[in-house]
Amino acid sequence: MSRLPTPITVSRPPDQHRALRRRRAGEAAMAWSFVSPSVVIILGLSVVPIIWSLLLSFRADDLVTPSRWVGLDNYRALAQDPHFSQALRNTLLYTALYVPASMVIGLALALNRRIRFVGLYRTLFFVPFVVSATAQGVLFSFILDPEFGAANAVLHHLGIPSQGFLTDPSQALPVLVAVSLWSGTGFCLVIYLAALQDVPVSLIEAARLDGAGRGQLLRHVTLPALRPVTVFLLLWQAIQALQAFDLVYVTTKGGPLGSTTVIVYFIWEQAFKNATAGYGAASAYVLAVALGLIGLILQVVRRRLQGASA
Repeated sequence: MSRLPTPITVSRPPDQHRALRRRRAGEAAMAWSFVSPSVVIILGLSVVPIIWSLLLSFRADDLVTPSRWVGLDNYRALAQDPHFSQALRNTLLYTALYVPASMVIGLALALNRRIRFVGLYRTLFFVPFVVSATAQGVLFSFILDPEFGAANAVLHHLGIPSQGFLTDPSQALPVLVAVSLWSGTGFCLVIYLAALQDVPVSLIEAARLDGAGRGQLLRHVTLPALRPVTVFLLLWQAIQALQAFDLVYVTTKGGPLGSTTVIVYFIWEQAFKNATAGYGAASAYVLAVALGLIGLILQVVRRRLQGASA
């Protein structure tokens, strides 16, 4: 019975071990010197405020006087607060109107390639996306002013009665949706344009050879190829809509009669205007849980769509 050869191990002198350890320690120190500023910023501006606000949501705190522990009282009060229920309804309605409309308009503008000057039109639709919500709010506050605004001046020349726009409780939220579409559709347009370039040309040509028309191409070739991008846009636009604040703050301040009070504005109002920081933190965590659930649901949908396409 033959013996297996004994493996030969090369032992390093102690001086080489120490030199290797010093070199690795130096490399680690150099790496941490580059990474540590980012770690400090992330901890200071993200992790610590998240933990602090979570603890704050279980306290009664006005950020001035000493706080006291109230447990789940803030969350129980939210469940019975009619103003929070109204803010929730306004936010859901705003999201339900804005998200599908922005995606449909963006896809329609990306698909239509036969209009003259279509590149100019697409650019004009994208430019408002880079304008801040604050600037948009100031601009449309002047345009939609019920007494001196340009919108009512145009309606007057057309023989249409003047409208209240942002001062009318029945019109304020749809008008905010329209303003948001003016600025947010350009993002969907650019994303869909990039995704359409990845649609296999061979599939489109094969479908045309089989006699498929434009509607059938859109339904059976283009839209299935755009499913991953559509799910991403649905998640992104929904998150943006649920976090709407700047436009509301600049234009309506949540009015008239609370018709445009959305959740983030409600959080700001409770925490800084009404000096009930603990109550505002509790409502912020309700929004955070809602956003997490929406993201989880859309991730499950995306995986199922990928599994079905595979």
